[in-house]
Amino acid sequence: MPLSHIQQLKKDDHAACPVAKVADLVGDTWSLLIVRDLLKTRKRFGALAESLVGISTRTLTDKLRKLEQEGIVKRTVFHEKPLRVEYTLTKKGDALCGVIDAMRAFGEEYG
Repeated sequence: MPLSHIQQLKKDDHAACPVAKVADLVGDTWSLLIVRDLLKTRKRFGALAESLVGISTRTLTDKLRKLEQEGIVKRTVFHEKPLRVEYTLTKKGDALCGVIDAMRAFGEEYG
């Protein structure tokens, strides 16, 4: 069997695994921390940037866009002066609460 065929089989197994799907969706630190912060309340961009010490504006923008595309975060624009934008979790995003809680408990116990 050619190596590329074996690699494709592994890729297909990875794509079918529910754990791998979640890891692909929110498997990086910043995305998880954005979800964590939005579990508490809706937030504006500046408030998220302030709570995520060390994140660059560009990275925060990229992560929010990805989470929005995945249907985890909802971006709401209020046409006021000055323009106001808030981020909240969708129903899909709220469903990650158990994952975040489990990670928090593990971190407190073993971290």
